[in-house]
Amino acid sequence: MAAENLMQVLIEGFDPSKVQETEVDENWKKVFGAYQNQTILQAPITGIEKQLDMQCAVVTLGTVRGYIPLEFTGVENVRQLRSMTGQMVLFKVLNYDREEGIFTASRKSAIEQAAAITIKKIDVGQIIVAVVNYVNQTQVRADIGGIEVKIPIEEMSYGWIDDLMDKVKVGDHLKVKVKDIDQESQHVKVSPKEAAGNPWPACAGRYQKGNEYVGTVSGVREYGVFVNLEPGVDSLSRHLKFEDVKKGDRVLVRVLDTNAKKQQIRSRITRVL
Repeated sequence: MAAENLMQVLIEGFDPSKVQETEVDENWKKVFGAYQNQTILQAPITGIEKQLDMQCAVVTLGTVRGYIPLEFTGVENVRQLRSMTGQMVLFKVLNYDREEGIFTASRKSAIEQAAAITIKKIDVGQIIVAVVNYVNQTQVRADIGGIEVKIPIEEMSYGWIDDLMDKVKVGDHLKVKVKDIDQESQHVKVSPKEAAGNPWPACAGRYQKGNEYVGTVSGVREYGVFVNLEPGVDSLSRHLKFEDVKKGDRVLVRVLDTNAKKQQIRSRITRVL
């Protein structure tokens, strides 16, 4: 007796049309579609394996595994590749083996295609999104669509930033303003602080000479203490005579001078909270 007939015998009211049996694997459907149409996919790097004497990044779409040989990753060595593990990457499918359940891909080719599209779409003055892929104390590197942009610490905020690693982490999405585009070299300059807007000179009226305000210590240098009063606005105070402050301390400062033209506030710490 056929299995379908057996089910009809055993289960009253059994309707085969209500049992959905699908043989379509959605992840493999994506792989086939991307290969056929030369489109770009995105997935996380979940490992590093040696395949056919080549170091490869492993990307996964559900249970489907893909391999990106080191020469097609866009990085120079395994150390750099290791720093990308866990991150989402773009790739184009080069070929596949359905029986083995694997495919090979190229991140480098995907980035080149994405960059060619991006450079045609963006304009100077436009506000776009940049996704952080690297950060150290003084610089952020981020992707704006196949194009890597380098953002120095001075372009992150109008206020004082002591260490970018305290403010930004890999995977953060930053709103940035496009400042300059070189079509030929695909070099783009962007600025998060210009996207956020300059708090000066509007903030000058909020911090008048002789008045006192609560702020947070944002940095300590040999020449003084920076105190953040609001996003993008920091005052510079001299060191306390009998007490040290550290980054993160909440303090009360008295404004000694506000210079809207120079975008500077000088202050004196009157109390550590």
